[in-house]
Parts: sequence; C-alpha cells; structure tokens
Amino acid sequence: MSRTITIVGGGLAGCEAAWQAARLDADVVIYEMRPHTSTPAHTTGELAELVCSNSLGSNLIGRASGLLKEELRRLGSMVIEVADTHSLPAGSALAVDREGFAAAMTERIATHPNIHLVREEVTEIPVEGPTILASGPLTSAPLAAAIQALTGHESLYFYDATAPIVDAESIDLTIAFRASRYDRGESAAGDYINCPMTKEEYDAFYRALIAAERIELRDFEQEDQAGGAPGFFEGCLPVEVLAGRGERALAYGPMRPVGLRDPHTDRRPYAVVQLRQDNAAGTLYNLVGFQTNLKYGEQKRVLRKIPGLEHADFLRYGSMHRNTYVNGPALLRPTLQYRDRDNLFFAGQLAGLEGYAGNVSGGWLAGVNAARLTHGLPPVALPHKTMFGALIHYITHAEVKGFQPMKANFGLVPPLKDRVRGNRARGEVRAQRALDALATWIEEHPELGSGAA
Repeated sequence: MSRTITIVGGGLAGCEAAWQAARLDADVVIYEMRPHTSTPAHTTGELAELVCSNSLGSNLIGRASGLLKEELRRLGSMVIEVADTHSLPAGSALAVDREGFAAAMTERIATHPNIHLVREEVTEIPVEGPTILASGPLTSAPLAAAIQALTGHESLYFYDATAPIVDAESIDLTIAFRASRYDRGESAAGDYINCPMTKEEYDAFYRALIAAERIELRDFEQEDQAGGAPGFFEGCLPVEVLAGRGERALAYGPMRPVGLRDPHTDRRPYAVVQLRQDNAAGTLYNLVGFQTNLKYGEQKRVLRKIPGLEHADFLRYGSMHRNTYVNGPALLRPTLQYRDRDNLFFAGQLAGLEGYAGNVSGGWLAGVNAARLTHGLPPVALPHKTMFGALIHYITHAEVKGFQPMKANFGLVPPLKDRVRGNRARGEVRAQRALDALATWIEEHPELGSGAA
C-alpha cells in the first residue's frame, strides 16, 4: 500500500493530521487552496488562520475544554504546542496572537521533510491512496458537491459569526477597566478590558441592537433555513439573535457581570462587555461573545453605545458565513474512517466537530489512523472516559436525525460511579479519571504519546 497520504485542507485539523502522519513516518501531500482561492471569512494565505475568536478556550483541566487540550498535549499535538508558544494573557484561557500562530503553523508544515504543501484547490475526492478530507466549514462548492455525490447524504449547514475587533488605543479606560472575573487573570491589572453598564445604559443598548439592520441572507441561505436545515449553531450565536430571545438574555449571557467590580464606582455593574487581547502587541481587542451579522454601519453605530467604546476604532467588523459539515453518525466510524471506504477519513469541522481543540483532535486521530493504515496497522480510537474519546464517540454515535456539531463538554463522558457535589469538584474528578485512562492507553500505544520520537 502507498505510504503517501493526501490531505485536503490546511486548517487546524489538516495541519494536525499532516504533522501526526509525518511523525509516524508517512509521506504527506497537503492541499490548501488559499491564497489563490479564498473564502468569505479568510483574509490571508497562511495555514491555520483563525477566523473567529483567538481563544482556544479554558486551560483549566477541570473544565471540558481545558481537559481536551491537556489530553492533546500528552498526545504530542503540534497545534497545541504552537498555541502554547504564542499564547497571550487571557486569564485561565488559552488565547493566541493569531498572526504569529498562523505564521508558525505555516512554517512548521512547509519545512517538514515528510510533508509537501501544494497551493491548489481540490475539486474531486482523490480515489487512490489514504485521503483525509479536512476542508473545513467553508468547503468549496465543487468539493462539497463531490462529497454529496459520494455519501448520498446532503450536507448540513449552520451559520457561524465572527466578532468585531477594535484598536486598543480607542478604548476609553476612564470608563472601562481591566480585570479578570474573580481576579483569576495572570496579570495584576487583569487580562480583560471591561465596559460596565448601568440598567439604563443596558436597556438603551438592547433597544438599539434589536432595531439594528442586519445583512440579508443570500438566496441559498434563506432556502436552507426555510427547508428546515439547522440554522445558527448554539455555541456561536450572533449577539442580535441571542438578544431577540428576551430583554435579559444578554445580561445572563455574554454580558453577565459576575465576578467583576467596577473600580470607578466600587460596585458590580448591571451588565458588562468584555474585550480580549487579540495580538501579541496588545493593540487589538475583540468583543467577547459579540459575533454579529449586523450591517457594518450599524455595528459602528450600535457598538459605540457601549460605555468606553463611544470612540472605538473598529479594525474588523463582525460577519456571518455558512459552515458545512457531514452527518457523522450516518457516515463515519469511531476511527473517523468513512464507512464505505477504509482509507478515506473526515476530520475537523467537516466531520461535525466544534471548537478549535475539537478540530485539532479530529485531525490528530485521522492523521494517526491514516499513517497506521499505510504501515498495515489497525486504526485506533481513544477511551470513552477521555474527553477526546467522548467527543469522537458523540459525532459518530449520535442520533442521525437532526445531528449538529458538538464542542467538548462533560455531558459526553460516562457518568461517575459515585456522586460528587459541586461542578468544580465533579470536573476535577472526571478530569483525573480521563487522564488516568489516557495514561493507560498511551502505555499500550507508546509511539503515540508526546514522548514519542
């Protein structure tokens, strides 16, 4: 069998898959269509460009996202290693300088002796040799049509939104203040910039947001929603959609003020908008939880009603785009192999995974299993007690009807035998159980751990 693995897509999943396969002595050809053919969301030709948030989520092992990243570290994930190297202050979260991160990822892939990077669009599914489809949520129309023709199932769609980015110097710190919730930040001043609101200010902002004009959906997007296909993904709702669920939906959601005290008034605000550092220089900040599809002029008008952002300079406006993924439970095995072709794998968001770390885990598993296939070895799956294994188990075993992408969460892992009181305590017990299970698994597969050559 050929030892050359073809990977379609140079995002987080594709890059992780390429690295893991190359680490296991397989030859890899990875195709990335950018910069020659771009997407509605990307702005550069770099591999692994982060187009939504620059945060990979919590680093706390007692939380699902933090546990998944720790598991990936112990499995030798290249993406998480690079993210750790290019991390920014973000409290207990792992946020990265997106430009430095993408540049480092591109260099890693482009200079690896076992990896050949090809800047071309792939419009058909390769029929020869092991293949990993990791073309991401913005898979091009020709390739999406090829996947649909192969699977006999229509791809599902949801709509993902990105948050605005502002110039740090344009934030009024006589109104806004630096702090992390419950003072958990790494820096003494706090890792987030917080814009506090009184009830009156919140009500005025809410009314303006609800009345603001949105960008109209294109014809095919309107048809998808009218036809009953999944709409917005719950984990990344546009802020105006969330606001439409009730007057206090934002105050109990992304604008909740818990764990914060305004030093200017020595009181807890009624609501707060948090901004998170977006680059290493600290010159860019994104509005946390403020993904939006408002018209650009409306974004500027409405968001400048936030105290501290009255004169904000918006360097990137929010936008919304269609994401594509396959029905994993109907099509994929727990090894991420396509059910009707042993040497065809799906990875990343195309496989129904959500969240950056989730995408990385799919790339890791597809890359490892494709490489094992070239060496005549059986594919592997991670233990269900691990967050990694539970996440892959979900996307390959969930109900076929109405399947939607899933982020890492403790609801996916088996229940604990003994009752543990308190969310934090339960998280820590589940995390320890997961890491113990992973350690045993790595002992059985030493070539797949972080200490492997």
